Amino acid sequence: MGTIKTRPRSSPRELPQISDRMSFVYLERCTVHRDAGAITAEYAEGTTHIPSATIGTLLLGPGTRVTHQAMSVLGECGASVVWVGEHGVRYYAQGHGLTRSAALAEAHADRWANRRTRLDTARAMYRLRFPREDPAGLTRRQLLGREGDRLKECYRNEAKRTGVPWHGRHYTPGDFASGDPINQAITAAAQCMYGVAHAVSAAVGCIPALGFVHSGHAHSFILDIADLYKTEVAIPAAFDTVAEDDIDVGSRTRRALRNRIHQDRLLDRCVRDIFGLLLPDTAAAGAETATSLSTDSVKLRTDHDGEVPGGLNHGEDPIW
Repeated sequence: MGTIKTRPRSSPRELPQISDRMSFVYLERCTVHRDAGAITAEYAEGTTHIPSATIGTLLLGPGTRVTHQAMSVLGECGASVVWVGEHGVRYYAQGHGLTRSAALAEAHADRWANRRTRLDTARAMYRLRFPREDPAGLTRRQLLGREGDRLKECYRNEAKRTGVPWHGRHYTPGDFASGDPINQAITAAAQCMYGVAHAVSAAVGCIPALGFVHSGHAHSFILDIADLYKTEVAIPAAFDTVAEDDIDVGSRTRRALRNRIHQDRLLDRCVRDIFGLLLPDTAAAGAETATSLSTDSVKLRTDHDGEVPGGLNHGEDPIW
């Protein structure tokens, strides 16, 4: 039985810039394998080749099988891999970060370990989400309370804008289909945002467990970053999708969100925000100075315009 030809592990200089990557790729009902530096998606109709170094996050839907060699090349290239299923989401894998510098991880740990800077960072995150609010002097508990109020207000405003009926956020873990169409769409959008946030955070070398708003979870910082864009990007995409049609909302929300991420250059913004939060003095000097802390470029954008194969895309909040 033949084996796929192996090649030496890529060095930091050989890895392509993450700016050339797609935000996420969704596959379902296929076998994911490796062919040299590419992964292959084998369907009954044929085989599709996808260069592994162009993937930020790979979402594996129902009916997918993945080989050990495929996971090996994805891990080497720093891609995150998330399994999504009919009844919820399980997070299984993460690639190596593309950076070889510890500068951002050290700054992350330093700001998290100090009670004052930890709260300052949480307040800065709140300002990014709700720029018209002044969180100065608020405790973390008060920030969480205000965040909940602003989320409820966002849901009501989006329902009024789109005409989609809204009866509150309801989701039963492990039972995606139990929610009404808008709750399904919000869940699908959240799942995609978590996957993208994880890919960006891993690429620049952050520490997933050290959250500033969320705490006590192995991926608290990922939840923090994904939430920065929830009210501006994820929730509006979900309501717009359901306003058009309430059929197959999971798959359609995923595609709508992916287009919005591309149009708004959200990955570029995500990197700038992370540097601004963890290394504010460096970020103030400019993005070029910030990215020079790493041996690899960490500027992110989405340049892929093609359609990803359709299918269901389910999740829960949080997904891990």
